[in-house]
Parts: sequence; C-alpha cells; structure tokens
Amino acid sequence: MTLAPTKPGFDLATPGGRFKTYADYLWNDHAYLRLGFQNAHWISEDLVRTNQPWPHQLAAWKARGIKTIVNLRGGFDASFHALEKDACRRLGLEMVDFTITSREVPSRDRVLGAKRLYETIAYPALIHCKSGADRAGIMSVLYMHLHKGLPIREALDQLHIRYLHVKQGKTGVLDYVFERYLGEGEPAGMSFLEWVESPMYDPAGMKADFRAGMLGSVLTEKLLRRE
Repeated sequence: MTLAPTKPGFDLATPGGRFKTYADYLWNDHAYLRLGFQNAHWISEDLVRTNQPWPHQLAAWKARGIKTIVNLRGGFDASFHALEKDACRRLGLEMVDFTITSREVPSRDRVLGAKRLYETIAYPALIHCKSGADRAGIMSVLYMHLHKGLPIREALDQLHIRYLHVKQGKTGVLDYVFERYLGEGEPAGMSFLEWVESPMYDPAGMKADFRAGMLGSVLTEKLLRRE
C-alpha cells in the first residue's frame, strides 16, 4: 500500500505544473461535477464514503476529524492522485492506496486485503472512488461485514441506488459476488470468509457467469461513463 511517485507531467512544484494538473483534474477527471456534490455518507461513526474529493474538501474532512484517506481508484499517474497526495501531505493526513475495480470480481487477496486494511488504518477514515457508488460500495459492504460484523444480507445495502450504484449494468457484478455467496456458501454453512478461502470462490468463473442488463449497461457505460 505504498504511494507511487507523481507523474512528471503533473509536477506541483511550479505554478505552471500546478495549473496544468488542476486543468486536467477539472476537465478530464470531471471534477467540476464534484464541486457541490460529494455523495458523502457516514456508514459508521468511524468511516465515511465519498466520491473523489477536491483538496479543499480534504481540508474540510480533516477539520471534522478524519485521519486516513483511502484511495480505491489507483490512478498513480493521474492528476487526481497528484493533487490528493499533495493535499494529504500538507494536511497531515495518512493516504493509503487500495486499488479495486468496479467491473471485476475481487480476487481472494483483495478480499483478505480489505480485512487487513480495516484492521490497521487509523480512524475516523474516508474511503473514495471516483463517483462514490461502486468501488466505495463494495468496500463498504466488506467494511460492514468484516469489520463491524453485520451479516452479508444487511451489509449489501451499501450497494444501493441511493449511493448511485446501478446493479443492472456491468457494475452489478459486485452484487453478484454476494448473491453467489448467499446462494451457495451460506446454505453450506460457510462464513463469507470461509467461502472466499475455499475452492468454491472462483472470480473468473463468476465473472463469466454474470450477465449485465442491457439498459443498465447503457446507463453505466454510455451515459454515466462510470470508471
């Protein structure tokens, strides 16, 4: 979970480099959409989920007691990462990169890594992806189940349209993971982690079995253009 170096093209040490970085962030990362809407939700007293925060929003979260920022996007060569890394350094926030995808079944190591993540970070913490809907959603399910002990059936509420998650599109593969557990692991008397650590947990097979709805896919891939 180490931070990757900032891409030379996004050098914040010079006024020109900082301007270029903000311009890229504003337009190419669609950051203008997030100036007045953070899709922010406290899911416990210790964890808040949001979309990609601006540096000034990180300062506001620091003022509210946040200690750790968890970036779920990866994007180590992107403008958002350069700005976020710089803001966290200036604000004294711990920044952790934990890359997860929105259209793939998480690997066994990713699931177990999420458990370790939630056991080791300093709280209160903030997790974010780009929109705060899909990757933040599955990581919130894992937090509520693995860290807070909520049953999967209840934790699944974190993947909901109220957070802008669309299960009918390709991002519905995240829901499908838990539906498979409830359909085959739970009836076999296995805990979620026991199922994940067993041969029954087959990410490639689940991805192949999943079928996204056409209308949902148009919404997530064409209209919303989810990352």
